[in-house]
Amino acid sequence: MKKQAIIDRVVQQLRIENYSEATVKNYSSALKLFLQYASGLQVDKITDTEIQSYLYYCTQEKKYSFSSMKQVLATIKFLYIKVFHQDAPKVLDIKLRRPTTLPSILSAVEISRLIKVTSNLKHKTILLLIYSGGLRLGELLNLKIGDIDSHAMKIHVRQAKGKKDRYIMLSAKTLSLLRRYYKTYKPHDFLIEGQKGGKYSPKSVQNVFKSAVMKAGIKKKVTVHSLRHSFATHLLDEGTDIRYIQELLGHKRLETTQIYTHVSSHSINKIKSPADNLDI
Repeated sequence: MKKQAIIDRVVQQLRIENYSEATVKNYSSALKLFLQYASGLQVDKITDTEIQSYLYYCTQEKKYSFSSMKQVLATIKFLYIKVFHQDAPKVLDIKLRRPTTLPSILSAVEISRLIKVTSNLKHKTILLLIYSGGLRLGELLNLKIGDIDSHAMKIHVRQAKGKKDRYIMLSAKTLSLLRRYYKTYKPHDFLIEGQKGGKYSPKSVQNVFKSAVMKAGIKKKVTVHSLRHSFATHLLDEGTDIRYIQELLGHKRLETTQIYTHVSSHSINKIKSPADNLDI
């Protein structure tokens, strides 16, 4: 079977099984790289040793992250099970060790500074929307005007990661800014639209964030996703039950949300440092 035919079969099967378009794109990308590496080999007859060599290449040469390696393993397993109708190669049955890195968090003061130094109304709205609801970047870009319920003070996040809908709170300050933004920009379909209409680009949001970080004089290594991390951590700092935070973030597993307990000051600040007992 030719390379493109294999990719087409995988894409078709993913769509039959109702996977999200983001997942289809990720699997396709991972599959193309695997097929390029296996070029000249009969893919459905490739040996465990050859697959193991590819996994080693991904970790050592390509320096893939934990999440990227999970994607590689899932993609190759899907190929064998769903398209070749074979058992997945045994070499894929490995448990990756999750790294212990913690998310970068911005303080409430830093978030305020970010938003204050952003003079453009649309850019200000983007930053506040992401932080106030703990949105993923893609979730922000997919919001439609009708997803804002100003009466119930809720935002409807549709078909997010895992093709799940959820509701998040709509803060009064965010609603006030949204009303100003709507009167000024008059979006037609998507809540945040580009200059010529249609969906705003992820790159543009990243540039807005980078510019705000620079203007605010923040030296931390942060990304747009740090606003979501900060949202969750600040809720935990205020004593919000972690299961409510799990629901607001749209996490499938509580373990994913529990990472924020390691960066929250809610419990850390209750412990007195022994340095405070020194007479210096």
